[in-house]
Amino acid sequence: MAAPAPETQEGDTDQTVTPWDVKAGEKGIDYEKLIRDFGSERIDRSLVKRIEDVTHQKAHRFLRREIFFSHRDMNQVLDNYVAKKPFYLYTGRGPSSEAMHLGHLVPFIFTKHLQDVFDVPLVVQMTDDEKYLWKDLTLEKANRLAFENAKDIIACGFDVNKTFIFSDLEYMAQEPQFYRNTLRVRKHVTFNQVKGIFGFNESDSTGKIAFPAVQAVPSFSNTFPHIFGDRPDIFCLIPCAIDQDPYFRMTRDVAPRLGYLKPALLHSTFFPALQGPKGKMSASDPSSSIFLTDTPSEVKTKINKYAFSGGRDTVEEHRQHGGNTDIDVSYQYLTFFIEDDDRLAQIKTDYESGKMLTGELKAILIDELQKLVSEHQKRREAVTDELVRQFMTPRKLNFDTSRPGH
Repeated sequence: MAAPAPETQEGDTDQTVTPWDVKAGEKGIDYEKLIRDFGSERIDRSLVKRIEDVTHQKAHRFLRREIFFSHRDMNQVLDNYVAKKPFYLYTGRGPSSEAMHLGHLVPFIFTKHLQDVFDVPLVVQMTDDEKYLWKDLTLEKANRLAFENAKDIIACGFDVNKTFIFSDLEYMAQEPQFYRNTLRVRKHVTFNQVKGIFGFNESDSTGKIAFPAVQAVPSFSNTFPHIFGDRPDIFCLIPCAIDQDPYFRMTRDVAPRLGYLKPALLHSTFFPALQGPKGKMSASDPSSSIFLTDTPSEVKTKINKYAFSGGRDTVEEHRQHGGNTDIDVSYQYLTFFIEDDDRLAQIKTDYESGKMLTGELKAILIDELQKLVSEHQKRREAVTDELVRQFMTPRKLNFDTSRPGH
């Protein structure tokens, strides 16, 4: 559930964040305003410390650097974990293109970490039905893209014994409980509610208006009887980009009326476009981001040609005044992918002092991304169609609901 970088409108200080429309003012997205508007909570240092204390591990760099910055009920997840009560992870991908880009990887990198640290099952929803409704795609192509995108997700290293990836188009036909829960949600959510949450209007198709229930129901454990049996009381944690929150505000509102648990959420910021906060990352614009299919040469060219710089106009000015890491896309990308905090801090110091030039900073990023993309491509090549079908087959996972803690 990753999101594109925001599209900026000149002179517009307002912002719009929905699952399909992300617009920002001159300075980009105001995440503090989103927290206030959405009613979520900031992930503060005390929560990060508690996660470390409970898991006995250093917090993931996405938490340390506030890339995942907001949450709903994460303390309840930790309470349950300490009490040895089971929970599961749920995230997803809208398969609208052949190639995924770096921004799409962010929630899966973090979800993989959560699965490893907490040793819990994961369900991954491929919303091929949504993309059919919103994009110029046939049902067959949307479904094929779900299968292809699943290969990139599997290449992130998920455990096949603890992970179920499903296409909405396929699972709806395979599992009656999926459709039954979808109907339960639809019965309890009015058009006025979805209009207020998602901005639907009279010209939107009934398919779009009905879709939010489909993304809601994987939050309920009994949607997956092959994993959890008929139990509706297994807690769900959803790592996703903040633009997906409207779905789950609706879900959290309707869940108690169905006798189900409200899902917990961890929200990430948006992954910046190469052109910076004024650009829009798009799968249809090859220059806007680094794709997982790019060659080392393409990675180098894109960074050197398109990555927005926070450096000065001349070498002399840069040496004297230093660069601005707050707007420099190369530095921002490094915050996502360099693990070593001390190394990242040194890069920041050197660039802001003028010791490091923009070309040198870009060279560091090029090296990091060439390795990351190349290694991902090798792992993806090893993912066979048979392995994808194994991940996407409804089956029992390594998760014993009768055992405390599992």
